[in-house]
Amino acid sequence: MSKEYYVYIMTNKSRTLYTGVTNNLIRRVYEHKNKLVPGFTSKYNIQFLVYYEAGNDINAAIAREKQIKGWLRSKKIALIDSINPKWKDLSEEWYVSKGGAETLRSAQGDTEESQEDVHD
Repeated sequence: MSKEYYVYIMTNKSRTLYTGVTNNLIRRVYEHKNKLVPGFTSKYNIQFLVYYEAGNDINAAIAREKQIKGWLRSKKIALIDSINPKWKDLSEEWYVSKGGAETLRSAQGDTEESQEDVHD
C-alpha cells in the first residue's frame, strides 16, 4: 500500500496564509488548530484548512509545496478560490468537541516539514 502525502494551505481570520506538506493531514491540521507546535501557526492563530492536494510521491509533494510557496499571494488566492471560493474550513467535520476541546475523529501517520507565508 502506498503512502499519501499532502500539500496544504491554512489560514486565519485575517487570511494570513500558511503552506505545508505532510503525510498525515488530519493530525497535522489538528496540531495547527490546537497550537501543539510552537511557531508560525501558533503565533498567527492559523486555524482553517482552505486547500489541499494529495499524491503518493514525497518528492513531488515537497516540490509542489516549494512551488506554491514561491508564488505571489494573488496566485495562491486564485488557487484556493478555484476549489474553495467561500474559503470554508475543509477540516471542520474531522473533529468532535469534548469539554470545550477538539478531539480527532481519526488519526494517521507522521508529519513532514512545513513552510509559511506571511500575509501583508
